[in-house]
Amino acid sequence: MRITRRHVAAAGALVLATASLPSSSHAESTDEAAIKKAIDDLSKAMIAADKAKLEALVSDQLSYGHSAGRIETKAMFIDVFVSKKSVYKSIVITEPTVAVVGNNAIARHVFAVETETDGKPGSAKVGVMQVWTKDGGAWKLLARQAFRLGS
Repeated sequence: MRITRRHVAAAGALVLATASLPSSSHAESTDEAAIKKAIDDLSKAMIAADKAKLEALVSDQLSYGHSAGRIETKAMFIDVFVSKKSVYKSIVITEPTVAVVGNNAIARHVFAVETETDGKPGSAKVGVMQVWTKDGGAWKLLARQAFRLGS
């Protein structure tokens, strides 16, 4: 069977739809909790510009997409923080959802950030979809895409 974009989109929609169904009996899995912790750890490493933690939390094949369309590799992503070109002052994550699918996970949330770039303060609030993959027992960020939120 040839897998097309339509198949991938349908599968993704199904995973997200079932993950967002209300269920009072749904207990958070160990993997879901680990993903949420990894997201929190990544935010803390971004604020601290902690190169070692950033290296450990993201995959070598990272594709990091910004809402304006710019794509960064792992090296480019980490350099933003360690070079201090952009300083992340605070990160607030709201509306988190996580759907674990085997050794992969799809995480969505709203990402609000306060930054300083070239001495100028800035802020952004965007929607984010992340794909995490289990690598050697640890969850690593494989892909991230931000998108503008509707008003």
